Amino acid sequence: MWGLITRLLRYRKGTFVATFLALAGGMSILTVCGSLVESGLRYTGETQRYSAAVAVVARNDLTVRGPERFGERETSTVTLPERGGVPQSLVDRVAEVPGVERAVGDRTISVASAAAPDVPVAGHGWASTALAPYEMVSGTAPRAEDEIAVDRTLAAAGKLRPGTTTTILTGGSLRQVRVTGVVGRPGEPGPRSSVFFTDAQAARLHPRQGLVDAIGVVAAEDADRDTVIAAVKRLTDGTGTKVYTGDERGLAEQPEAVAARSFTVEAGGAFGGYAALITGFVVASTVGLSVRHRRRDFALLRAIAATPGQVRMLIVGEVGLLSLLAAVVGIPLGLLAGRRVGGELVTRGFVPEDFTLSGGAPAAAAVAAATVTAVALVSAVIAGRRTTRIRPTEALGEASVERALGGRARIVSGVVLLGVAFALIALTGSTGGQTAMGAAVGMLYTFVLAIALLAPWINRAAAVALSPLLRAVFGDSGYLAAANLRANARGMVAVLTALVLSVGFGGTIWFLQDNLERQTVVQSREGTIAQHALAGDAGVPAAVAAEARRIPGVAAATGIRRTSVLVPFMDEAMPVVAQGVDPEGAGRTMDLKVTSGNLDDLRGRETVAVSSSQADTSGWEVGSRARMWLGDGTPVTLEVVAVYSRGFGFGDVTLTNETLAGHTASGLNDHVLIRSAPGADVEPALTELADAYPGIAVTGTEGLTGELAKEVAMSSWLNRMLVAVLVGYAVLAAANTLVMAALARARELSLLRLVGVTRRQLKRMAHAEQGALLGVALAIGVAVSAVTLSSIVNAVAGQPVPYVPPLGVAVILVGTVALALVSTSVPVGRLLRTPPVEGMGLRE
Repeated sequence: MWGLITRLLRYRKGTFVATFLALAGGMSILTVCGSLVESGLRYTGETQRYSAAVAVVARNDLTVRGPERFGERETSTVTLPERGGVPQSLVDRVAEVPGVERAVGDRTISVASAAAPDVPVAGHGWASTALAPYEMVSGTAPRAEDEIAVDRTLAAAGKLRPGTTTTILTGGSLRQVRVTGVVGRPGEPGPRSSVFFTDAQAARLHPRQGLVDAIGVVAAEDADRDTVIAAVKRLTDGTGTKVYTGDERGLAEQPEAVAARSFTVEAGGAFGGYAALITGFVVASTVGLSVRHRRRDFALLRAIAATPGQVRMLIVGEVGLLSLLAAVVGIPLGLLAGRRVGGELVTRGFVPEDFTLSGGAPAAAAVAAATVTAVALVSAVIAGRRTTRIRPTEALGEASVERALGGRARIVSGVVLLGVAFALIALTGSTGGQTAMGAAVGMLYTFVLAIALLAPWINRAAAVALSPLLRAVFGDSGYLAAANLRANARGMVAVLTALVLSVGFGGTIWFLQDNLERQTVVQSREGTIAQHALAGDAGVPAAVAAEARRIPGVAAATGIRRTSVLVPFMDEAMPVVAQGVDPEGAGRTMDLKVTSGNLDDLRGRETVAVSSSQADTSGWEVGSRARMWLGDGTPVTLEVVAVYSRGFGFGDVTLTNETLAGHTASGLNDHVLIRSAPGADVEPALTELADAYPGIAVTGTEGLTGELAKEVAMSSWLNRMLVAVLVGYAVLAAANTLVMAALARARELSLLRLVGVTRRQLKRMAHAEQGALLGVALAIGVAVSAVTLSSIVNAVAGQPVPYVPPLGVAVILVGTVALALVSTSVPVGRLLRTPPVEGMGLRE
C-alpha cells in the first residue's frame, strides 16, 4: 500500500503540490495564531521589585456573575483596564499569618523629575524596598515628607546624590525635596526608575486613599513557603484579590504585563478562529478537488478488484503522508513567522520588551498540525465516498461523466443559509453597536457558506445567461466555453467559492480598518475646537487646568483623562474606551456632536454621557441608569445625561474627572485642552505655565490628532497584517483550484484538437471561461463585501456609505483578475504544447 502511495505521489506532482501547499499554509497560519495564544498564557512579565516576596496579593481581574440558569450560575473573568486596589486593612491581616515575616503594602505614585524629565519614574513607600530587596548604596533612608531616596539609574541621569535638593512633580503639585540616599538592587535597570518617600508621605500622595496597589508577603527564613502561601490564599479568598506566586509575581508588579497577556490571548484567539474557518474551507476544497480529479485512478483500482476499504485506505494514506510532509515544512515556517510577529509587537509597543514566543510554542504547533490533518482526512474520506461505494464498471463510467449539480439537502441548506444572511442584514439595520457588528460579521460568513453550497446552480445559471454574450464576443470559442461551463458547473464550485471568499473577505475586513481609522481621526479633528493643548508623558496635574483658566484670553480649559470602563454585555463585561473631563467649559473645547440630552448636565459623580453606538449596544437612552465598572473594577450606576455620535474620536463613555478620582493609576490628566478668546494670543503665557512643570509642553491640537492617528494606525497594523495573511491564504486556495482545474483538462483539450479545434481557439475558449467565471465571482464577492462593509460601518459609525479607497479597490480587482488569468493561462499553455495524441493518454 505505501509503495503505491509513494508512486502515486511521484506521478501526480501537480495535484499533490497544490494539496501540500494548502496543508502547509494552513498549518503555518494556525501555528502563528496558536503561538500568540500560548505565549500570552505563559507570559508573566519580569519579577524585579517583588523578587524577595514569596507571594504578592493584587487585583487585576474582575469576576462577573451571570444570571442563574438551570440551577447554576455562570461566571466570567475580564482583565481590569486599570490596576485594581487592595484594601489597606488587609495588610495587617496578612502580616498576622503564621510564618509571615512582614507584609508590605506597595503604592505606585506618578512622579516626574525636573533633574531628568525624560526618565520614566514611579514613586513608592520606603517599606517596599524590602520586597526587591534594595540595598543602600550611599546616604540614609528618607525620614521627613520633604525627603526622598532615589535608585542608581535616576541618580546617574539627574546627577543626584545625598544632600542634593531637586524638584519633582507628584501628587498634582511641584515639590522641593532633598535626596537623602541612593539605593540599588540586583538586575537594574528596570522599565522605570524609582523614587522612595516615607511610608506616611506615600500614603498621602497615593491617588487611592485607603487602598494599596499590592501586598508583598515576605516569609520567615524557617517557615514553610507552601504553607504560608496556602494560608494567605485562604485569608484573601472572597476579597476579589488574587495571590501571585513564582513567576506570576511579575503580573502583580507590571500591569502592562497583564494587559499584554490579555491582548495576545484575545488577538491570537480571535484571528485563530477566523483562520480555522478559512483553513478548514481551503483544505477541504483542495483535498476534495484533488480526490475528485482522480476518479479514473480510483475507478481503475476498483475494476481490478481493489475493495472500497482499500481505496479509502489509499486516499487516507496519501493525505496522511502529505500532512506529515506539510507539518515538516509548515510548522517551522509558522514558528519563524510567529517570532517575527512577536518582535514586531514589541517594536510597535503592543507588549513589553521582555515578551517572547515561549519555548517554540510546542502546544500551538501540535494543535495546528492535528487540526489541519484532521480536516484533510475527513475531507478526503467524504470526497472519495462515492467512488468507493459504487460497482467497478459504474466507476469507470462515472469517471468521465459529470455528476448532477447536487442533492436536495445541499440546495435546501444553501437556500436556508441565504435566507439567514438576508435576515442578518435586517438585524444589522435595526440594531447598533456590538450587536450589529457581530451580526454583520456573521452575515459575511453565512453569505460565503451559502454561495459555496449553491455554487453549482449559480455556475449553471451564469453559463446559460452569459452564453449569448460569450458567443458574440468569442465566436465558436465562446460557444465551447459556455458549453463547458454548463457541463462542469459542479466542478467549478471550489473555484467560484475561493474567488468569492478572497474578494468578499478581503474587501470587507481590509476596508473596515480604513473606515475605522478615518472615522477616528476625522471625528477627533472635527470635534476638537480648542486651539492649544498642554500635555506631558507623566501626566498633567489638575492644578494646571485651573491655572490655565486664570490666564487672560483663555476662554476655557478642559482636563482630559483617558481610561477604559467595563460595561455589561451578554452576561459578561466588555471594556470600552472612555474619557474623564472637567465639565466646566467642556462644551467650548470639544464638540461631541450630541444627538440627545445636554452635555452641560454632566456634573458631579453621578452622571455620564455615552456614544450612540454604546447606547444602542447597552439599550441606554437619556435618563437611563447605566450600570458599569470603572477601570479599577469599582461598580457604579450613573445617569445618562447625553448621547453623542463622535464615539470613535472621543471614546464611547464620557465621565467627569470627579467620578474617576481615585480610580485611575496616576490620578492625573493626560492633557488639557485650551480654547482662547478670538484675537487673544495666549501661547506665551501657556508656555511659561508649561515650563514651570517638568515634562509638560504646549502643543497645537492638530498634534493631538496626529498622535491619535499614529496610535490608530499602529493598532490597525496587527489587524491588517493578520487579515493580509488570511486573504493571501484564500488567494493561494483560489490559485490552487484554478491550476488543478486547468491541469485536469489534458484529455479534453487533446480531444478538441484532434477534431480540428486550433490552439488559438482553445486559448480563447479558456479565456472566455475564465472571464465568465471571474465576472460572476467578482460580482458576487463585491456585492457581499459591499453589503457587509456598509452594514458594519453604518452600525458602528452611523455612515451608510463606507469609505473605500480607489487604490484598494484597484488592487483587489486587478489582483484577482491577474490571479485568475495567470493560474489558467500558464497550465493551459503547457497542456497545449503536448501533442494531442500523446495528451489523450495522459492522466486527468
